[in-house]
Parts: sequence; structure tokens; C-alpha cells
Amino acid sequence: MKYEGLAKDIVDKVGGVENINSLTHCITRLRFKLKDEEQADTEYLKNNEEIVTVMQSGGQYQVVIGNHVSDVYDAVNKVANLNDDDTATSHEKSTGSLLNRFIDLISGIFQPILGVLAAAGMIKGFAALFLALGWISEQSGTYQILFAIGDALFYFFPLFLGLTAAKKFGSNHFIGMAIGASLVYPTLVGAMAMGAKGASTLFAGTIFEVQSNLTFLGVPVISMTYTSSVIPIIIAVYFASILERKLKVIIPDVIKTFFVPFFTLLIVVPLTFLIIGPISSWIANWIGSGAIGIYGLSPILAGLLLGAFWQVFVIFGLHWGLVAIMVNNVSTSGYDIINPLIFAASFAQTGIVFGIFLKTKNTKLKSISLPASISSIFGVTEPAIYGITLPRKKMFVYSCIISGIFGGFIGLAGTKMFFLGGLGIFGYTTFIGDSGLDSSFWLTVLASVLTIIVSLIVGYVAHSDKKEALVEATVPSSEQPISVTDTTDQENAHTDSVISTENGPNAHDAFIASPVSGHLFKLENVDDPVFASLAMGEGVAIKPSSNMIVAPFESTVESLFPTGHAIGLKSTNGTELLIHIGIDTVKLNGDGFKPLVSQGDSVATGQPLIEFDSEVIRDESFDDTIMIVVTNTNETKDIVIEDKDHIIQKDPLISVIY
Repeated sequence: MKYEGLAKDIVDKVGGVENINSLTHCITRLRFKLKDEEQADTEYLKNNEEIVTVMQSGGQYQVVIGNHVSDVYDAVNKVANLNDDDTATSHEKSTGSLLNRFIDLISGIFQPILGVLAAAGMIKGFAALFLALGWISEQSGTYQILFAIGDALFYFFPLFLGLTAAKKFGSNHFIGMAIGASLVYPTLVGAMAMGAKGASTLFAGTIFEVQSNLTFLGVPVISMTYTSSVIPIIIAVYFASILERKLKVIIPDVIKTFFVPFFTLLIVVPLTFLIIGPISSWIANWIGSGAIGIYGLSPILAGLLLGAFWQVFVIFGLHWGLVAIMVNNVSTSGYDIINPLIFAASFAQTGIVFGIFLKTKNTKLKSISLPASISSIFGVTEPAIYGITLPRKKMFVYSCIISGIFGGFIGLAGTKMFFLGGLGIFGYTTFIGDSGLDSSFWLTVLASVLTIIVSLIVGYVAHSDKKEALVEATVPSSEQPISVTDTTDQENAHTDSVISTENGPNAHDAFIASPVSGHLFKLENVDDPVFASLAMGEGVAIKPSSNMIVAPFESTVESLFPTGHAIGLKSTNGTELLIHIGIDTVKLNGDGFKPLVSQGDSVATGQPLIEFDSEVIRDESFDDTIMIVVTNTNETKDIVIEDKDHIIQKDPLISVIY
């Protein structure tokens, strides 16, 4: 139970077991259906170091964990004692907008199977690659077995979707599987094969002209192929779930166990072959043709738009609608044109994040950038998005732009995905069709390589530790600044001994007074690699002997963190200063800190800003050293620090020369 502590925290902060309707997981996220999302402590979960972020989308409360989500999922199940019905995709009525309900439906049906579907596709892809390279022949047993492993799941797709759809619609799981199995039953598949001897034609001479090889109770059955199909089984199971619930009401309990499935199968399966299957197959074909038709208008424009916005869709869970269309396209047309257009997205994240990794000297940022870039190259981008690029908004925008550009390039190449497979670099094999390693395949490989190179350069050039180091301690932009909690001391502020900016030899230079009394030592010697590396800027450290932080110059409060452990100031002449109380004290969640001003306030020199308690900080085993950093050091000519061992509050401390 490596993640038992985290699991207990998650269960408690989503409102407890009693607030959980159901729980599933995908590649990186725990996906809760909660009775009341207002009961969840979202901010607490977001601030947990073991959680990437929290998303609320599509009627789901999504806790983004990372690549080890399956282990955390198991731990949550054990801690909450959830049974299979709880962890399965539940059938409670979805709430919210029509779009939210649609996304919830699609993700609930496809999400449980997506991992194994990708795995099977990877095996099928490697078989196709080995064949294209001439390493094996199509007649060899090796190829046939590998192809069967990869193709079997998709061939019998209605069977698997029958299970997941039954879970989603609240039907008997095995009834759903039985309906799916009947659609791909080999004898019926062969009997309804097009062009079979003795076939009759229905609706001859009309646009609805079809062939019929079978009858049921004298009614012609339209010949359709349901292997690998998607929509027919989903609609069939939906009707089965309605019928099953009605039968449970009218059939006596003593015979309900076998008579409910008896009548459900006896009614729904023939109805599917006669009506549901043909109509839903036509709908599926129209959807596939429509997607391909839109793509045909301008593959380049389609690539630009889908490539650029795919990562945004992923953030809000809207990508599930497109995933369903991808699967449907492969089943109806034999190929998909959407997946290639968004293929560059994960590589854009890979390059941006790896560029940041190479550039940054921030040890914490470095430690999360490398695994995030590795994860992205395999197609799992959430750690990169939520942990690195999205907090640095420009980086996320750059990745979207680069993804769009190379999505348009792939659209120009006319690349097609012939079967569902792996993500990231494992997706290459899905672009190998009957023509083998053709030009579109190699152009897609080239596009992905160029995506990484360009985005790496952009990430490296655009990242600046000095400009973005505040991300280490900053509050997300969506959070509200702290309100004033106490203004009593403000009225008694003394400013007579503070040196102001007007007293310097250059009106643009800044003279910073000490915001606190204490022992003075070099910033490079603090026990924090971020500050010690001067990545955030040059400055000084003070071991405090007083418990009040005062304004070192006339300034504006640019940032005030909710925990009260740090404050960012900007002087009237543009000097930017960060005062950070203690090391890792953000983990105290405000205990021991009392802010006396609000973000956006204008403060006078010597005005009390934050009251803190060093004893509370030390009792919790944290270092109470105060770091005072000029964060716009790169704009200055020199930073001169007073050469003394001990400093008195309001005495001259730093001279900033411009």
C-alpha cells in the first residue's frame, strides 16, 4: 500500500465514501462521479504535491495523478472499500449540459477498454512493420499469430463494447456481452456475407437498395457486417437496458433470474438485426463519410485547427467525442483521418518541456521536467501540461501553435490511421497500410521529429528562470488574493529611518531597507537550491530575530500568497522584490503567518506587511530563514548588499543600481 496515505487523503477530500457514486481511471486520471462536487476540497487536492491537478469536466471529478494512476486507483478502492459496482462506470443519470452528458456517455463506454485496445493495436502495428520491412512473410505463423492478437479485439469489438455499454447503462453485463457476441457470431457473419447465393434485393431502384440473405419469422434481415462496428451495439444495449428494467418490475422474483435475460435477449437481438443494426450502421456510415468529407475540403486547415486545439480538448475532456469518431471511422471506412492530424501534439509537449529541462537551473523544475518529457513522447501528456506548460501559459500556447503547424503538414501529407494503436512514438505503426512504408508514413515521422526539434528550441529560448521562478511558490492566477486580516499596526508604522529611492545618486536607482531584523548571510548559502542558485535573482538571506515583515520601500503589493509565507513587491521605480519567509513553508498552509495587506495595495515604506511566528515554523521542522530577492536582477547593472553580520529592521540593506 505505497499510496495508502494519498488514497486516504483523496477519499476524505472528495467528500468521503458516502459522496462517491462511482470511480474509474484512465491513463493518468482518477475519474470520480460524486453525489455533490461542492463537498470536495478542490483547492486542498490541487495543492497536494502527489497530485498534478484537479479537473471538473463532463460530469466527472477528475484527480490527475500521472503514470502511476492505476496503483493509486487500487489504493483508493481498498481504502474506500469500493466494490465492482462502485468502481464500474455507473448508470446514474448524468447532469449538466447536453455536451457534458454526451462526453460522460462516450468516455464511460470507451475509457475502460482504451488501454487494452491500444495495446492490441501496438501488437498489430509491429506485425505490420515487420511485414513491411520484410522480416516476416504474410504466410508465416509468426505474422498470423501476431496479427490475430492485434486484430481479434477489434474484430470482436461489439462483444467488448457490449460489456462497457451495459455497465454504463446499468444493464446486466453479461446480457450486453451476449448481444455483442450475437452480432459477430461466425455462422451469422458468413450467412449474411454480401453476394451470397440466393440473396434477395430490398427497395430495388431506390437509394435504400440493400441485400438480404436471411429472414426472421418471414421478415427479411438486411445484410450487414457488424464485426468491428461501434454504434449498433451501443444503441442495442441502450434499448436492452430499458427493457430489462421494465421486465424486472413485471416478472416475479422467483423466476426473474433467468426470465429477465431470456426475454431481453429474445426481443433485443432479433430487433437489432431487423431494425436497430441497419439504421445505426447507416448513421455510423454517414458520420464517417461526413468526417472524411470535411477533411477533404482542406486537409491542411483541418490539421491546423485540430492540431492546435487538441490539447485544449484533452484538458476539458472534450477529446472523447473525437475518439469515438476515430474508432467509428476505422470500423466504417477502414481508416481514420483525425488521429494523424493530432499526432504532433504529444511531441510538441515533449520538445517544450525538454527544452525547459535543458535551460532551467531550478532543481525542482528540472526534476519534474525530465519524466514529464519522457511521458509525453509516449503519448501521455497530462504531467507535462498540468505540471509545467499550463502554469507557464505562454509555453502551453507555444505548444498548441507548433502542434497546429505540423498538424497541417501531416494533413498535407494525406496520412491515414489504419487501426487503433499506441500513443506517441508507438503510434507510428498505425499509419502503415497495405502499401507499406509509403511517403505519407515517412512524412509523418519527419513531422514528429521536426515538432520535437522546433518546440525544444522554443522551450529553451522562451524559458527564463528569473522571469518564471515565482512559479515555484506562486499562487495560480485563478486564486483570489488574501483579504486584509488586521490593519491595526498599519496606523502606527514608522518610516523615519527608512532610506527611500529619492536619496540615491540616480533617481532611478533603488535603496532597499531591511524588512526584518536578524543575522545576515549570503543567499548562496541557504538550504534551498532554487534560491541558492540565484535562479530567482540576486539578494540576501536573514535569520530573523523579529517577527514582523515591513515594506522596504514605497511599493505596490504585486502578489500575496494565500498561505501568507511570501509577498512580491514592485517599487515606484520598477524594482521587483520577493520576500519569502522560510523554506518550504508553503506546506504549513498559512499556520504561523498573518498577512496585514492585500494584493494590489499600495504600501508606504516601513508599513507592516506580514506577521509571522518563527516558533511555529521551527516546531514543524521548517527553516525560518527569510530570503529577500530582487527578481528583476537581469534589468540591473549591479546589486550591492550591506557587508555586516547583523541587520536592524529598516536599516539600509540593498542598493539596486540601474
